[in-house]
Amino acid sequence: MKRSELAVFDAEDVRALLDYPSCIAAVREAMKALSLGETRQLLRTMIHMGEGRTFAQMPGALSDRGMFGAKLISVFAEPDNPGVRRHRGIVTLFEPLEGRPVCVADAEEITHIRTAAATAVATEALAREDAEVLLLMGTGGQVHSHLEALPLVRRFERVLIWGRDTAKAREVVEAWQGRLPVEVAPDPRAAAGQADVICTLTGARQPILHGAWLRPGTHVNIVGSSGPGPVEVDSALVLASRFIADSKASALDAAAEFLVARDAGVVGDDHIVAEIGEVLLGHVPGRRSADEITAYKSLGHAVQDLASAAHIYQTHKSRNG
Repeated sequence: MKRSELAVFDAEDVRALLDYPSCIAAVREAMKALSLGETRQLLRTMIHMGEGRTFAQMPGALSDRGMFGAKLISVFAEPDNPGVRRHRGIVTLFEPLEGRPVCVADAEEITHIRTAAATAVATEALAREDAEVLLLMGTGGQVHSHLEALPLVRRFERVLIWGRDTAKAREVVEAWQGRLPVEVAPDPRAAAGQADVICTLTGARQPILHGAWLRPGTHVNIVGSSGPGPVEVDSALVLASRFIADSKASALDAAAEFLVARDAGVVGDDHIVAEIGEVLLGHVPGRRSADEITAYKSLGHAVQDLASAAHIYQTHKSRNG
């Protein structure tokens, strides 16, 4: 392999080449392909390297004749910022004709964008059409990417920001004032009772959102936990919701909130009624009524990363010949 044959995209390149509308479209198609069985991916494997330190590998292929590759990423806690974890790594993409590696892209920036894009895809499919109030729970990097993505699929009249540290929630609001109708939500229970769409975007180890707080018709995106252990919502919420996952196989292995509810005997495996790809394809209904509570469990998948990297690579090629 020659150095000139491998394109390298840093975080700035990723932001320039992967806009949110394009990423939403790429993720939507990737999730449909996953549910059709056209993609290939293994369950995420993780090597734990001590408290707050994990190395994860996520290999996959967009199809038998499509781009393939892997995301290699470290998830390390920030020593000086408790509760904050950085996702540093690379997405490596191979072309399908000769099996040559063609690009390496910054995984942290791809993860930020594609995670919010996946939430937007689920929200578009599952939230009520008349949803007006959005609650984002968390004040880390994902709150900003979700503020970019979610207004692309619903027109929100109010956007509530809650964090365990109210000062950080206020900083988020100050950063977005003038662009969106953002406001600090000091009380999570009261905010949840007003919201039509809720996203949990934290590293919380105990529930920050409870099923008893929700009003009929709410859609919840459970995003922060990507493995067994930390839970962001309680078992009552899992039970009360029409529960949809990005991947059933992954959810049965790593969807913490569902696993806690199942192990407590609250729900069975059949409580995962569909993958989001099955809903997008029209194979399984998503929301069935205006009053139904829906929940989407996002774990993140290699095919989302690879679809995003493929878009970056193809956009770069088209702009540079």
